[in-house]
Amino acid sequence: MLNFIYKNQTEILFGKGQMSEITSRLPENAKVLLLFGGGSIKKNGVYDQAMSALAGVDVIEFGGVEPNPTYETLMQAVASAKEHNVNFILAVGGGSVIDGAKFVAAAYNFAGEPWDILVKGAEFSNPLPIGAVLTLPATGSESNGNSVVTKKETSQKRAFSSPSVQPVFAVLDPEYTFSLPERQVSNGVVDAFVHVIEQYLTYPVNAPLQDRFAEGILQTLISEGPKALSEPQNYDVRANVMWSATMALNGLIGQGVPQDWSTHMIGHELTALYNLDHAQTLAIVLPALMHVQKEQKSIKIQQLGERVFGFNYSDEAEQIDKTIKAVQDFFEAMAVKTRLADYDLDEQAIDAVVNNLEKNELTTLGEHGDIDLAKVKQILALAL
Repeated sequence: MLNFIYKNQTEILFGKGQMSEITSRLPENAKVLLLFGGGSIKKNGVYDQAMSALAGVDVIEFGGVEPNPTYETLMQAVASAKEHNVNFILAVGGGSVIDGAKFVAAAYNFAGEPWDILVKGAEFSNPLPIGAVLTLPATGSESNGNSVVTKKETSQKRAFSSPSVQPVFAVLDPEYTFSLPERQVSNGVVDAFVHVIEQYLTYPVNAPLQDRFAEGILQTLISEGPKALSEPQNYDVRANVMWSATMALNGLIGQGVPQDWSTHMIGHELTALYNLDHAQTLAIVLPALMHVQKEQKSIKIQQLGERVFGFNYSDEAEQIDKTIKAVQDFFEAMAVKTRLADYDLDEQAIDAVVNNLEKNELTTLGEHGDIDLAKVKQILALAL
């Protein structure tokens, strides 16, 4: 097992009715920027519950944060936050809104060009504190310090991470997910699944507890994900999916083990260029990447097949191929297509992704740093 330091500062308020707890977690004399997305929270009752819980608190609203939040919109939120001298951000929505809140928090007191936080790793200090009310389980953003932002002007999707912008609390009420469209449910399950894979499907370092944690999350998503589509009002199913997505990327299963993230890096470029849903890009890239990297990932792919999918083929090559096919079949069962052609993309998209990766200096991906641009082309060609 590799060395690690781990601390998770987010207080999880899990279950029905936990919104009522948020006011007691706010700073004294709170002036809150309420950040949200396209307005669905005003249709499903979450907005009303939030405003009821915030009764007596000075609240400034900023809506319109997009899926795959854009730098351009978030800079407007920064301006609004500064204009009203807010001292706390409450992000109500899915991972995009919470990611956006982290960027706003970091940019609020940043003296330079805020895009440098994402592209140059510029240091920032004294970010605004954040609370989160999760409405779409997927990214785990509610209890980690990660943020991904897209700049429309340049078709760049870049990330930063800092424990200083991790939410101080997060409300996880499974009932808030009952009204989600099927597409968002599907995407959320696939996203969480791939988050686990990025931390699990590398090479062994004698970390059996992390492996078992990861396998438990994967098994739960495989079991409960399809039920979330067929039984949208099932509280227990939604609770299990929500908690699995949080546990997939709150840092726990990634401690002391190598991590990959190449599927995400390649997928980000597909989103930035063609506005595909994040989970759609992951479903396209991962099975093909597993094929191309099956020699390097051989032991863990076989372990995935045995422990998660129940395969026990005597032939190593068959075990690997069946496991990769099972991953792809799971994505399809969650109604997320797994080919570039399914999204009307062809060879030109491959070249565009490779060019963007080169422009963003992302030319050595993977846990071994051995996925170069030629391999990216090979992966995407296999995903056509």
